Amino acid sequence: MTKIQIEHKTPTPEEYCDMRVKTGLSPKSLEGATIGMANSLYGVSLRDEAGQLVGMGRLIGDGGCFVQICDIAVDPAHQGKGLGQQIMQALVDHIHAHMPDLTWVNLFADGDAHHLYKKFGFEMTAPTSQGMAFRLRRQG
Repeated sequence: MTKIQIEHKTPTPEEYCDMRVKTGLSPKSLEGATIGMANSLYGVSLRDEAGQLVGMGRLIGDGGCFVQICDIAVDPAHQGKGLGQQIMQALVDHIHAHMPDLTWVNLFADGDAHHLYKKFGFEMTAPTSQGMAFRLRRQG
């Protein structure tokens, strides 16, 4: 069985872009990933014995009033081994240790991932509030 190590930092921008595509998340530009990794509040990277990234997750936001959990991703070859739960536990532990009382913590759950997030106390916000988003697309 492969031993997995946890690093309390974000992956490199290149690793981040690769992991998003490998796990079926929407692709991001290297420029965006470089800015995003540098501006993360906190990150978790899981690595195998060879040092390869096998899982990731991070916190973004202002660190006081609002925090968002994002980029929870586990390499398909390593899914089903509790790594997503390990990533979430590290992120939630960090929130409890470093964020002030009444911080609003949110996330977007893709597919059936909401089952994992419910284990950490997350609840659907509808009908009280509805998540909304748009993706910036530059005409070029």
